[in-house]
Amino acid sequence: MAATRILTTHVGSLPRPPDLVELLRERHAGRAIARDVFDAAVAAAVADVVKMQVEAGIDIVNDGEMSKVSYSYYVQERLQGLSPAADAEMSGVALRKFQSIETVDPAFPDFAAAFRALGRGPDSAAPPVGTGPLVYAGSQDVALDLANLQQAARIAGAARTFMTAASPGVIAMFASRTSHYQTEDDYVFALADAMRVEYEAIHRAGVMLQVDCPDLALAPHMNYQGSEPDFHRIVARNIEALNHATSNIPPAAMRVHLCWGNYPGPHVRDLEVRHLFAHLRKLRARAVSFEGANPRHEHEWEDWRDGGLPDDMVVIPGVIDSTTNFVEHPRLVAQRILNYARIFGADRVIAGVDCGFGTFATQGLRSFPTIVSAKLSALAEGAAIASRLL
Repeated sequence: MAATRILTTHVGSLPRPPDLVELLRERHAGRAIARDVFDAAVAAAVADVVKMQVEAGIDIVNDGEMSKVSYSYYVQERLQGLSPAADAEMSGVALRKFQSIETVDPAFPDFAAAFRALGRGPDSAAPPVGTGPLVYAGSQDVALDLANLQQAARIAGAARTFMTAASPGVIAMFASRTSHYQTEDDYVFALADAMRVEYEAIHRAGVMLQVDCPDLALAPHMNYQGSEPDFHRIVARNIEALNHATSNIPPAAMRVHLCWGNYPGPHVRDLEVRHLFAHLRKLRARAVSFEGANPRHEHEWEDWRDGGLPDDMVVIPGVIDSTTNFVEHPRLVAQRILNYARIFGADRVIAGVDCGFGTFATQGLRSFPTIVSAKLSALAEGAAIASRLL
């Protein structure tokens, strides 16, 4: 039996209650809602979702991103200088667009049309736009998120917690229109300076910081008005900005999540993970979460074996698919975990999920709460099996 039990976690977002989804929708659109009603709905949802994670057997839990309309768009409420897109358009502000992110492959036009018609993914909400210099104004919001998580964790008996925050690169990727910054490089580093406040607040609270960085693997999908992007330069810049923003946080106190877009599509244009290792080795964070269960990337455990990561870097492979309502068998979960544990050792592997179960709260129900709970239970059972087999 392994001396170290393999721990479990997930990526961040979990399904929100329908009443909370409506409040998030209204808030993101810039419409006035009663703050006490919103705060009470969030607190209740966090208490329920933390309890669910603990009962499912998850070791490192979070707040399910209950207060956030999405893992990246939520910064509209926390960064002075970002505004709802509709407000900017009504005011006639001239906006420059650095690039467009194209995750849905145009080689499959029937799928792309259906996907967009359903309002899935980023199309389910309008990204914010930049209308002025960026200043962090969300200290009250992040403090309330942390208080809700810590109270719920105490009640549920969760010993380990994490909280997600958007990376500078992913904010710039989606909120790509601005009237203030002249270049995307200036914009990304301004975002890094502003978001530093949130990152450090999470760390000071004694909660593991997870910075969500889909911008790394998705860099080749950025369309700069038809010119071919130098994705290596984009990835290197975004990591430099992230390292700058987290320079006051110990590397072991944070983890990074990367993915190829959390949607059930062809993914045939996805960047192979082996092209990212030279960049990942430069991360300050000492843990990296990534997709390892979806059929386009499950085989890449062999590449992670040969990736040359630092000896102290922890891997958090997704061993549960976040885009399907199949509930994985615990034995399959164990097999996936063992692929990594036999390479890195049980002490350097945490079993995770490919991506969030509620990436965009307003996209409509895709992940059913009862199925998500069953999937997380299968994750815990699979980790227990793998621990016994090592």
